[in-house]
Amino acid sequence: MATLASAPRRRLGASGLTVAPVGLGCVSIAGAYGPSDDAAGIRLLHAAMDAGVDHFDTADLYGLGHNEEIIGRAVRGRAGKVVVATKFGQIQRNPPPNAIDGSPAYVMSACEASLRRLGCETIDLYYQHRLDPKVPIEDTVGAMARLVEHGKVRALGLSEVNAVTIRRAHAVHPIAVVQNEYSLLYREDAEEALAAMRERDIALVAYAPLGRSLLAGTVPGAEGFAKGDLRGTMPRFAAGNFASNHALVDRIADFARTRGCTAAQLSLAWLLAQGPDILPIPGTKRPERLAENIAAVDISLSVAELAALDALVPRGSATGTRYPEYLMDSINL
Repeated sequence: MATLASAPRRRLGASGLTVAPVGLGCVSIAGAYGPSDDAAGIRLLHAAMDAGVDHFDTADLYGLGHNEEIIGRAVRGRAGKVVVATKFGQIQRNPPPNAIDGSPAYVMSACEASLRRLGCETIDLYYQHRLDPKVPIEDTVGAMARLVEHGKVRALGLSEVNAVTIRRAHAVHPIAVVQNEYSLLYREDAEEALAAMRERDIALVAYAPLGRSLLAGTVPGAEGFAKGDLRGTMPRFAAGNFASNHALVDRIADFARTRGCTAAQLSLAWLLAQGPDILPIPGTKRPERLAENIAAVDISLSVAELAALDALVPRGSATGTRYPEYLMDSINL
């Protein structure tokens, strides 16, 4: 498997933390995309670390805490060698309702629970998973800042927030990163927040950088997913939307063949080329996909090639919202 050892490291904003340019999103390890196996998940995490991946992203929502336990078991004894990020606040994934809690008391209790599951004394990067409209962001970030003061957390992040929220939050305590969905297919929301982030030296962690496997060109439409796979509920995979989106992916795959790489690798290389403050965290359960994704760091795209990709897949050309309607309501656009 390729290694990231020689790739330039990327900063998590002004936090002082640095990571390899490609991390690992761990949501699939605890069953979000169909059946999973703990032992296989730990083997994948070990393979990732052996290959130089040192940025692992999870949340207390994933597997209702079980994902954090798997991550904790896999990275035990590697404190200071890997960055583990987790999130709080999005309590329940199925309607009704999609519960969100950003209250200061909940921030504190959620952090303690995550520390226990991860089996560590300090969380490297702690995110608010979704904005709580009932609680001023100043109050939530104020509580998160106290976690830093108490040594429970090293750096703070937010997820799926707009420029106004970023400015308000950063005025309370430095925000190291903001995590948004960002890919060739879905990039408008992330790019609209980038200006405010770059003014404040905040990095962008790009989740779903392969469009939840759309850009890998290997997924079926919504009717083809295994029971329990969240993608079966997502509009981008619904019949008409999927056909339209797949046509875009075919264009990318054709371009990738001219470069001797896969559509997934080309898509990740495009993201990495958007700036040194962009940190993609593609997820997978399969070692061969892990190796494929890591190899994207070796692909350098010229200005002309980047422009050609933008023309092939124009901003806003993907069809279908990023989430079902009830979850779109929780995104701070």
